[in-house]
Amino acid sequence: MVATPIGNLGDITPRALKTLAGSDAVLCEDTRVTGKLLARFGIAARKIPYHDHNAERARPDILRRLKAGAALALVSDAGTPLVSDPGYKLVRAAIAEGISVTAIPGASAALNALVLSGLPPDVFLFGGFLPAKSAARKRALQEWKSVRATLLFYETAPRLAASLADMAEVLGDRPASVSRELTKLYEEVKRGTLAGLAAFYRAAGPPRGEVVVAVGPPEGPVSDTGGPDLDRALETALAGASLRQAVADVAAATGLPRRLVYARALHLKGERR
Repeated sequence: MVATPIGNLGDITPRALKTLAGSDAVLCEDTRVTGKLLARFGIAARKIPYHDHNAERARPDILRRLKAGAALALVSDAGTPLVSDPGYKLVRAAIAEGISVTAIPGASAALNALVLSGLPPDVFLFGGFLPAKSAARKRALQEWKSVRATLLFYETAPRLAASLADMAEVLGDRPASVSRELTKLYEEVKRGTLAGLAAFYRAAGPPRGEVVVAVGPPEGPVSDTGGPDLDRALETALAGASLRQAVADVAAATGLPRRLVYARALHLKGERR
């Protein structure tokens, strides 16, 4: 089975076209979208719907086809399959069955946004879509606050201004960029600070198209990391338990986000060496 992105028609590679043409069937997020691509390049492969709404029903039959030797290609409407798109469970199931799976590189909105942001690209973290509601979104952002990396998030256009404002409140007014319609005709990148970008999109209204937000890493000390008390708790827990158990115990006892406790525990273990 092959997973390949569509993106803009100009982005598709000869290898992807050859793979699609040689497939027994193409698994489509939307057969109408994929149909336009196949028709554009004269590919007559059969189209099979595979998306969030039919995946549980369709997956067993797809796996039977693969085990029988069928060559199937999985495509998404835009971007890279499995990255905030349907397909993860199918690939996982295929791997569990010993079925060969490969991927054909193509357009990736998250990586393009990172490159175009002007922010440090050497260490980055992709957070997918943040929660839709502000309170849940702020809780999620609190977990990313101390991560010393450029953060990448997908966001819907209607929620963009509110999401940027929540980021500014929780993360601080960091340098950031908003990229939309990457690799497509109306590609656009706006750079500034989180608060400035939030104000811009509140005034301008939601942009059109798919959006990626890139946020720069924190500068200087990060607050709310637990400080010396967290270090003491971890030192005590690590002396008598595995890393995993120590992190679980300390996170439960302090109420701090598990990711934050884990990152600090790794730092402490590194200092011991």
